[in-house]
Amino acid sequence: MSRGITLINDDNSFNPLPYRRMLQQNIFSMNAQVPMVAIKRLAAHIQPEIVARLEYLNPSGTHYWSVASVIIENAEKEGLISPGMTLVDWTYGSSGIALAMAAIAKGYKVLLVVPDKISREKQQVLKAMGAEVVITPSDALPGAPRSCVNVAQNLVQNLKHAYFTNMYENPLSFSVHAETTGPMIWEQTGGEVTHLFVPVTSGAMISGIGQFLKSKRQNIRIIGVEPEGSIYRELLQHRKLSAPALFELEEIGGLWESKYWDASVIDDIVQVSDFDAFNCGRELLRSEAIFSGGSSGAAMFAALRAGAHLGRDARIVVMMSDFGGYYLSKMYSDEWMKLKGFYRKAPSSRDEITAEDILGLKTRRDLIFALPEHTLSEVFEMMRQNDVSQLPIVSYGTAIGSISENKILSILIENDDAMNSKVVGYMEQPFPVCPPHATISELSEKLQENASGVLISLSDGRLQLLTKSDLIEALTHK
Repeated sequence: MSRGITLINDDNSFNPLPYRRMLQQNIFSMNAQVPMVAIKRLAAHIQPEIVARLEYLNPSGTHYWSVASVIIENAEKEGLISPGMTLVDWTYGSSGIALAMAAIAKGYKVLLVVPDKISREKQQVLKAMGAEVVITPSDALPGAPRSCVNVAQNLVQNLKHAYFTNMYENPLSFSVHAETTGPMIWEQTGGEVTHLFVPVTSGAMISGIGQFLKSKRQNIRIIGVEPEGSIYRELLQHRKLSAPALFELEEIGGLWESKYWDASVIDDIVQVSDFDAFNCGRELLRSEAIFSGGSSGAAMFAALRAGAHLGRDARIVVMMSDFGGYYLSKMYSDEWMKLKGFYRKAPSSRDEITAEDILGLKTRRDLIFALPEHTLSEVFEMMRQNDVSQLPIVSYGTAIGSISENKILSILIENDDAMNSKVVGYMEQPFPVCPPHATISELSEKLQENASGVLISLSDGRLQLLTKSDLIEALTHK
């Protein structure tokens, strides 16, 4: 029994009034704050504090729950809809689930158009709630007759008593985040948030939150996260639309410019691969008990990557906007992950650190390397000035060989005139190249094969060198 609440009268009869005061009118009248939790294990190797805002704990498993309720209530007030009508929209699943929850309980029919790539679980949930689902091909890009948007709009025009809710592009979606989500984040962090990472779909959420937070403090960094193949990074950086490409992630990414996209309140857009997003999402569950989906994994991966270059004064908030239970047949299925080439064995406590983590601990500088046309004399001077004992030899961005002090010494012992010879004639085997997500145990194995170093190929095309001492320093730091 709750302290201070009387449920039993003096005559031992039940008193319903206090109990009724505790009741919510419906599931969408819940007004509790969305939880924010600190990320401990995954962020153990970086200095800033990272907190996850668990939007997936909302009633519908997504941040769309409040948007759906507000859209329906507003349409009712304006006389645009009434019970018995059919509400139509296109969806990646989560917004449709929120819409169905808000609509069906009030006597509306719901017809949703979805791409065929959305998970089986989301389709099953929609059908279980009584929503009618129309499936379209995922490769039908904007403007194509079979694309989700076109099909949904055609259905509205051809159905009697139908209303297009247009959740992704509805102005109320922007307003909810500007008037509710943004202020909540500010209040929950005590105004100390310095960086916000948001999965970008339509642009309404990031633009709405960004507008509010920028009004409170202009130097708060608002960073959008999207999959490789989405269009917003190119739009922000070069103000032009790039050709969209297909990606496996759901509930994140755009194929065209949203009318609520506001570049003035967005500082950066970063892209995350399907591989990194799914695996980071899986690691969140194993390490932090956060059961989120791929878009949340993408946002957290981007935040951890950025956090490696920030100091202790940074306070990073990451939006966890989708529910992991909707992806049991996809990202949480080892078989599906292997089929798609995304599977990565769960790391042990020994090899949780990745190459990217280790690079984050180093003093960042450009890779020192030799070109094939450099002479041994020039290469040796580069080594001396930069206090290194070996260099990769790079041609047009590709590592083609390496050279070490020991090698140069052995060459000069045999032929002291060789100092003016080109290094390409004396180079040793190139350093092995690994991706940023390679674990410390994988790097160690490579270093056993090649004692000098391992090159890390970054997403922007640059190379960085890791040595055994870098790995030892990372383990000591951990």
